[in-house]
Amino acid sequence: MTVEELPRWMREQWPGIREQLLAGSYEPKPVRRVQIPKRGGGERELGIPTVGDRVIQQAILQVLQPRLDPTFSDHSYGFRPGRSAHDAVSQMRDYVTEGRVWVVDIDLEKFFDRVNHDMLMGRLAKRFEDRRLLRTLRRYLSAGVMVNGVKVELRRGTPQGGPLSPLLANVYLDEVDKELERRGHAFVRYADDLRVLVRSKRAGERVMGALIKRFAKLRLRVNESKSTVARVYERPFLGFRLWMNKKGETKIGVSSKSMERMKERVRELTNKRRGRRVEQVVWQLQRYLQGWWRYYGLTESRWGFRDVEGWIRRRVRCLILYQYRTPRRAYRALRALGARDLQARAVAAHVSRWWWNSKGVVNRILSNSYLARLGVPTLAS
Repeated sequence: MTVEELPRWMREQWPGIREQLLAGSYEPKPVRRVQIPKRGGGERELGIPTVGDRVIQQAILQVLQPRLDPTFSDHSYGFRPGRSAHDAVSQMRDYVTEGRVWVVDIDLEKFFDRVNHDMLMGRLAKRFEDRRLLRTLRRYLSAGVMVNGVKVELRRGTPQGGPLSPLLANVYLDEVDKELERRGHAFVRYADDLRVLVRSKRAGERVMGALIKRFAKLRLRVNESKSTVARVYERPFLGFRLWMNKKGETKIGVSSKSMERMKERVRELTNKRRGRRVEQVVWQLQRYLQGWWRYYGLTESRWGFRDVEGWIRRRVRCLILYQYRTPRRAYRALRALGARDLQARAVAAHVSRWWWNSKGVVNRILSNSYLARLGVPTLAS
């Protein structure tokens, strides 16, 4: 069923589904497994519910979240109303300004795939008495996943991809948050991404050892090859990094990996062999970079952005030259843009050397102001 078919399906099926939900007998459908690239490399498995189950999960979420969210720790920021990754990064920066310059960086191995169903349901049962609701939640956890047309049972995990998964993750990890609070630790958690800020390496190592044992009680495994105790300036968090300026002030910047991922996406969008018109490419660049900046605009450092802007403009110039195809077309187009005869001939003579040609005299012909009129986006400004 598609989203477009949902209204008719609801009119026809909702009375029966409503009765099943009220009786606690509703049986969710298995989720569809989808793999997407992870930020740090590799792939992340998602479990996409059917359209109908997504609507039901969202309805349950809208009732449960207002009751559960006020009980969560103030140090938890992921997938909570009125809280964001920006808040988490800013709070971590504030802890560093207090002198907590060492960070315990915890990487949980396949967290969403390892959530223990019985332990999660035990935590939910302490918060809700409605057995029908608890049965429905249990059935969503154990609905299984479709792999090549075959249903595979899930004995643990809360598949990412459904509306309820982030809320259930926060319920599962809330006890760890509360224990860290009782011990007086400064920390931030965004979903399964946890950072504890301490004043010394030795203190960090003690916290790391305690957390490994605490997560083991939750049947979760800390990836010790990726988890570490380090200077906070050495460890990115949610795509950002912290750095210190000449005045000794801690500032927020974009991590090098985030910059590289952005450049890789720009390379894909400006690939000459995609067969897109320049106007289409510029429109896609606008959409992507505007979205990128909405997230990374928290940065307090514009260092390096002007170089990236220049590189993006050069990629667009290269694409324009490539689309001229022949020396004759290149010559005519460049002359129409105001190039002198010798300039246009020099570029047209080597029209297939797009990257080499996309600097020097072409910078003056396909100038920054010309590219701005085309709509090529900027970052530093």
